Amino acid sequence: MLRLKQCEVGLALLLAMMLVPSGISTPAPEHDVRRDATVNAIEQVMPSVVNIATATVVEYHDAAEDFFRQFFGFDRPRQRREQINSIGSGVIIDKEGYILTNVHVTRRATRIQVKLQDGREYEAERIGEAPNTDVALLKLHAKSGETFKAIRFAADDDLLLGETVIALGNPFGLGGTVTKGILSSKTRRPPTGNEPLNVEDWLQTDAAINPGNSGGPLINLKGELIGLNVAVYAEGHGIGFAIPMKQVSEALAKVLSPEATDSLWFGAQLKVSSGPLTVALVQPGSPAERSGLKAGDRIFDVNGTSINSMLQFNRLLKETPEHKVVLGVKPNNEQGSKTVSVRLVTFDEMVRQRLGLSLLELNSEAAARLGVRAGKGLFIEAVEKNSPAERGEVKPGYFLTEIDGKQTDDLMGVVNALAVKAKGESVHLSVVAPHRIGASFVEFRQGTVDLKLR
Repeated sequence: MLRLKQCEVGLALLLAMMLVPSGISTPAPEHDVRRDATVNAIEQVMPSVVNIATATVVEYHDAAEDFFRQFFGFDRPRQRREQINSIGSGVIIDKEGYILTNVHVTRRATRIQVKLQDGREYEAERIGEAPNTDVALLKLHAKSGETFKAIRFAADDDLLLGETVIALGNPFGLGGTVTKGILSSKTRRPPTGNEPLNVEDWLQTDAAINPGNSGGPLINLKGELIGLNVAVYAEGHGIGFAIPMKQVSEALAKVLSPEATDSLWFGAQLKVSSGPLTVALVQPGSPAERSGLKAGDRIFDVNGTSINSMLQFNRLLKETPEHKVVLGVKPNNEQGSKTVSVRLVTFDEMVRQRLGLSLLELNSEAAARLGVRAGKGLFIEAVEKNSPAERGEVKPGYFLTEIDGKQTDDLMGVVNALAVKAKGESVHLSVVAPHRIGASFVEFRQGTVDLKLR
């Protein structure tokens, strides 16, 4: 009896299913018309946008100072305090916590604090600056292994006049802010003369760029970084400016070069973009040139490790023992690939190779011992025999103050001056020679000499 009832139930269910019209289906979920490309791009990028606050040590005056001066005849030590200014924004460009912002946001800061969209706060340090383009690179002081959401770069010059753009920021640490507009000009050149702007080829947009948005990203509807917010034109309504990716990439290539970060001469400037790293130029006589690298070559790995960013490339160069690296390269306009071996050289070695000089940067202690001011030249420790310097009668104990009319405050300045010259070209040095007079006085005599590079 029980089996018969089960069969009857099964037959009833089958008949019911056969009677249901075949055209009826489960309704699809309703599309949210609010979720368009703008919303998707903002949700994708906003975790990478940060607030930047700077702390500056300032001295202040109070009435107690007048009391000490009037009744005791001396000034009380100046009072010092930190002044906190939450003045700008930035954008994370690497999972390890590297941040792009404007130089004018962090200028004169003694301490930099960064606040993320989710409320986390970190101290940050300057990695480098490109003042001519107002681009600064910072690095978060994060825990080992901690990673961050990074924005993607748009390709250089991948811009459409009139396309929708979005300016993002995190002003005053209050959270993200968004404005939307169009790309009004791809190469807005302010007129020369007494104008408030002096940077050529900025992007122009009618998306509002408020003061707290400086250093934040300007993005397209793909959520890609196309520019770095920099300014609003005070004399016109709805005119904002951003530094285009082409200039940001060039600034990053200089700031992240082995020369800038690790005092190592590589001698090739790379183009940073959304694609592979490309050699933009090669300095004559440099390790890069001697290895066979040429402009247009694309670098795809370092010591067998695939690379996808300038930051990773720089790290791999730095970590290589004895600074000897093997690069995987795809030559410009050629099929296939090749490997090139490069040995980077230290700044000291580079200067010795080309001039025969050993130079010492003067810190405050060394400068005081020698009776000169720090940062006003380099001390010549040694001169190599039969070198260009010896033939020019440059002596140990002299000070190198200028190369080709430019002041030399550090070895980086010397390397930059020498790197653009080929073997056999001349370089003009300004030196100061100390001349002792009696037991207590030293006279400094200035002179110049032309040396041929080897």
